[in-house]
Amino acid sequence: MDNQVLQCMKSRRSVRSFTSKQVEEEKLQVILEAGTYAPSGMGKQSPIMVVVQDPETREQLRKMNAALMGNPDMDPFYGAPTVVVVLADKSCGTCVEDASLVMGNLMLAAHAVGVASCWIHRAKEEFESEEGKALLKKWGIEGEYVGVGHCILGYIEGESPAAKPRKDNYIYRV
Repeated sequence: MDNQVLQCMKSRRSVRSFTSKQVEEEKLQVILEAGTYAPSGMGKQSPIMVVVQDPETREQLRKMNAALMGNPDMDPFYGAPTVVVVLADKSCGTCVEDASLVMGNLMLAAHAVGVASCWIHRAKEEFESEEGKALLKKWGIEGEYVGVGHCILGYIEGESPAAKPRKDNYIYRV
């Protein structure tokens, strides 16, 4: 069966080397809209997305994330010019699962429009910190949110990584 969505799922790769070219607004809107259509428990739509393209804010997030890695000089965002922070309302029992589905939709939609992506972790720790909570307040986000991931977006520097072979014991039938 040949299907564009399935082909997109099979060919998308996490990219860890980006050019400085910013994602065009038209493509970014398509990607973000796809995030809003991710499934969520009981349709509660607990996740929110914060689009960071401001170099100063991106740098603050970079420093926070790199410090959590124990390597303050590293760029955990691999040069990607756009970082979409995905958070979810802690009061929803499926908040992490819901936000994870948003991350998946963002990455698949990005690939579909020719934009590279990768899921970067440590958002949970970032937004549990006082600095992270202050950022949320600065951004006008009220309530209790858990950081689930950073979806970095941009254009690949070099070649797309090859897919790893699928493991033999991926599927069990009973």
